[in-house]
Amino acid sequence: MATSSSSQRIGVVGYGHLGQFLVQRILKDGADHGLSLAFVWNRNPDKLKGVVPDDLILDNLALSATRPCDVIVEVCHPQIVKDFGLHFLCHSHFMVGSPSALSDSDLNQKLRQAAQIYGKTLYVPSGALWGGQDIQRLNDSGKLKALFIRMSKHPSCFRLTTDLLSDSTEDEGRRVLCRGSVAELCPLAPNNINTMAAAAVAAGTLGFTGVQGEIVSDTALSDYHVVEVEVTGPAGFSVNTVRRNPARLGAVTGSATYNSFWNSLLVCKGHGGRVYLC
Repeated sequence: MATSSSSQRIGVVGYGHLGQFLVQRILKDGADHGLSLAFVWNRNPDKLKGVVPDDLILDNLALSATRPCDVIVEVCHPQIVKDFGLHFLCHSHFMVGSPSALSDSDLNQKLRQAAQIYGKTLYVPSGALWGGQDIQRLNDSGKLKALFIRMSKHPSCFRLTTDLLSDSTEDEGRRVLCRGSVAELCPLAPNNINTMAAAAVAAGTLGFTGVQGEIVSDTALSDYHVVEVEVTGPAGFSVNTVRRNPARLGAVTGSATYNSFWNSLLVCKGHGGRVYLC
């Protein structure tokens, strides 16, 4: 692939479905958008052999600084954000594909400080969040009073850290698994509620403890995920949205979210030492 010397060099951390999509898109269409691939890392490097060019495979994330890179994109697991996020921000802009990691207030603060110190941008992709920029504008104007998000999926799509679904049956129907602040929900379903986490970033004055959410298992949702957002402002102002995202049984990520991530990546051109919803 021919690349320009001025192209944005992208490192991709994680080679699951979303990572594969981004890597192949960069290899295929990146040059047209001023993007080139700096490296790809995966927990199991064997998965990359014969698919990703050998010279682009990174075996050790601790050595990511040895690969000149403008933006590192994590699409792997919140633990990677905790283990390597500060390291990434020392030398690159960082797009957090698992923003549920930011529910850890100590980590959140340290990443924000690192972005400021090193002049790098901590990007948070909107993902399946509809109207994130509108929520952020309402928040920045001081008029956001409350934010509630409900995420409903087929039980096969959840990757929970608890046994809430251990007794689930195919004909069960709808069941509310848990409800509470996004800070409380993120550790229970770290791979499933990144949309809620992105909303908590957009609603900065409320934050992870102030934004409320609900996780719902519904056996009727065999073809899509549903994200419902309820925004409350002053003097009776409110906005309710419902987003149906096509998804296969067992899929953690809905199909429309793939292109959303790609569009977010195209925005990552450097926005100074701060957090930026993209």
